[in-house]
Amino acid sequence: MDNIFNKRIKINSEILQKISKIDEFKGLWQGGINLAPQILARLKRSVIITSTGSSTRIEGSNMTDEEIERLLAGLKSSRPKGRDAEEVAGYADLIGRIFDNYKTLKLTEGQILQFHEILLHFSDKDKIHKGKYKNKDNVVVAKNKGGQEIILFRPTPPYLVKKAMDDVLFWTNQEFQEKKLHSLLVIANFIFEFLAIHPFDDGNGRLSRALTSLLLLQNGYSYIPYISLEEIIEEKQSEYYLSLRQTQKLHKTESEDISAWLNFLLDALIEQTDRAKNLLNKNQPENLMSGRQLAVWELFKNIETLSVKEVSGKLDGEIPLVTIKQALSRLVSLKLIERIGLGRSTRYRKI
Repeated sequence: MDNIFNKRIKINSEILQKISKIDEFKGLWQGGINLAPQILARLKRSVIITSTGSSTRIEGSNMTDEEIERLLAGLKSSRPKGRDAEEVAGYADLIGRIFDNYKTLKLTEGQILQFHEILLHFSDKDKIHKGKYKNKDNVVVAKNKGGQEIILFRPTPPYLVKKAMDDVLFWTNQEFQEKKLHSLLVIANFIFEFLAIHPFDDGNGRLSRALTSLLLLQNGYSYIPYISLEEIIEEKQSEYYLSLRQTQKLHKTESEDISAWLNFLLDALIEQTDRAKNLLNKNQPENLMSGRQLAVWELFKNIETLSVKEVSGKLDGEIPLVTIKQALSRLVSLKLIERIGLGRSTRYRKI
């Protein structure tokens, strides 16, 4: 079993350099973090919203970060309504629990099944199968220009799911204990296998991203709650799917190789460390922004108030409206601008 999982990891100098770069910042963060607890708490709340928005939009949700923030603020008084809202509420609950309790959580079948139940807790449609492995085949498909569905990948059939999950869980926990492989290689391999198995009827992609955060935190990457990895994956969504498809088509073949997926994940983690570095310089909030968010912020340097449409017009429509709304929500969370009004009359003013 070890050989099956180990031989598909092809280590070269490029991969080792990427791991070294990530670990260099890991040590820097652990030794040099001096942000006030209240700032870290605010960042964690912001990342829960951002990560929830990105992870659910990757799977087809249409909710913006601003809408998610309002939804989560009202959860205590009203249950979410509609598929998107249900998925958002479940992911926010799950990722929040992971951020707060990762030290006491274990990578076991029971814990993963519980995570799945939390993920789909608010979804009436998923009552029957939440917290349970799938009982029917679930192929991964895409639609071509003519609307026809094309099968991209056939995951593990239901009757083999438990055995496959038991095997990868045993291998992963054994590797973490013995420390023969670098933890980032183990994490990447586990997440690849989890997605290849596709053990649940629904929620596999979202759960895989939550599990990635859990395993990174448990292996000392303590900056994970303060910079959204899901946001980076959403920004690189086409590369994300391409890397998975390139590796999944070779799953359980003699030429199995997860290099494409491994390189994608390491590149995303390097981007995350680059953004996290800027947290250590709290006087430059611009450093916490992506390129598109920075482009939106630059407009406020010369104009005090703007609407979403005005921002779009000044950027010549080069950035989608949904991305502009997400960027504005980020600027609000960074206390750089404030929201004025509601609905269509909403405007944003520089603070």
